[in-house]
Amino acid sequence: MKLASLKHGRDGKLVVVSNDLAWCADAGHIAPTLQAALDDWDRLEPDLRNLATDLEHEVIPRDRFHEHAAAAPLPRAYQWADGSAYVNHVALVRQARAAEMPDSFWHDPLMYQGGSDGFLGPRDAIPLADESWGCDLEAEVVVVTGDVPLGASRDEALAAVRLVGLTNDVSLRNLIPGELSKGFGFFQSKPASAFSPVFVTPDALGDWWRDGKLHRKLNVDLNGQPFGRAEAGEDMNFDFSTLVAHAAKTRRLGAGTIVGSGTVSNRGPDGGPGKPIAEGGVGYSCLAEVRTIETITGGQAVTPFLKKGDTVRIWAEDDRHHPIFGVIEQTVE
Repeated sequence: MKLASLKHGRDGKLVVVSNDLAWCADAGHIAPTLQAALDDWDRLEPDLRNLATDLEHEVIPRDRFHEHAAAAPLPRAYQWADGSAYVNHVALVRQARAAEMPDSFWHDPLMYQGGSDGFLGPRDAIPLADESWGCDLEAEVVVVTGDVPLGASRDEALAAVRLVGLTNDVSLRNLIPGELSKGFGFFQSKPASAFSPVFVTPDALGDWWRDGKLHRKLNVDLNGQPFGRAEAGEDMNFDFSTLVAHAAKTRRLGAGTIVGSGTVSNRGPDGGPGKPIAEGGVGYSCLAEVRTIETITGGQAVTPFLKKGDTVRIWAEDDRHHPIFGVIEQTVE
């Protein structure tokens, strides 16, 4: 089952979307918003699934699904917790700035609590007031949970995953060092993130969703050129059962909590840093990583951060090369 929110007020209007992303059906008679559906998931999910089935069989009124009309599936959420499951990415970034890599990073996930009071839609522009802030894309996988009890086990955490999707977690890299030096975490350096047009129930992903990971290639284009083709299911040190359980260690998580994987990052075949696509590698899911490798190998970064007019495109495909979650496509303004 695929769910989306059309732009409408603060919280959008819930629709079910056909598997090919061509059509949608109003789900307002079941739940007005996705958050309302998540709040009462056990009771409402069967009705939503029946609606999705009727949509596929073309036996109910339907409308064309236009991704430009879509808000983030959760236009605002009670909680947005972003992890860093691909430790290769963390290790490279820290190496470039000569920061020590604590051993705990390999067995205890990093996680921060981001702003969730307003997300960008999949085709909304990335607002950037000052290019000197170092605007970066970050292509990630996300899950949305139902209620998760305090101290949940990994099995309980995985069972609480209701939906899977993608995000562009925008970062302002040049603001990060100053904020982290204060010892109080991200704030100004983490503006609003954008999410894929649709979120998908795990069962609809079949074998692509197993062991708490999305086993698909995460495609990233920058200004129309291939930039990243990393495998989301590889080199993921912490699966989503671990990330969700980590978040619930000292608090319960409310339905509608979004948990991110952090930037998807693959090692090179030799275990070292990955290579650009043009050199036979799988590329990168953020600019900071390629700049880091440039710094390590050449002494300085040469790839620029995003500037006004740049366009980012993020998506994952099925076996027929059709987008599974729709496409995030944003231009910096």
